[in-house]
Amino acid sequence: MKGDRVEIVIDAGGGAARTYEIEASRAGRRVDVTHGRGLVEVSEVTRSGTPVRTARFMANRVIALVEHPADEVAARADEYPPLRRAA
Repeated sequence: MKGDRVEIVIDAGGGAARTYEIEASRAGRRVDVTHGRGLVEVSEVTRSGTPVRTARFMANRVIALVEHPADEVAARADEYPPLRRAA
């Protein structure tokens, strides 16, 4: 859903941390998180399941992975604009 986002905090070495953010940028898209075989993959995906953009991180470097769901009321307002009455 538009507005969904995932925040990923990575250990960049030397005591530094970097933050990355993937967001569903259009209506009908969602953010999927998969993990396995030492990788964490975050993808923005269309309704049909086609990945639009993908970020891959080594699992042993991931410090935190935070999912922020979109506010449903605001997201619905974006998808379905209010109807206007004819004057």
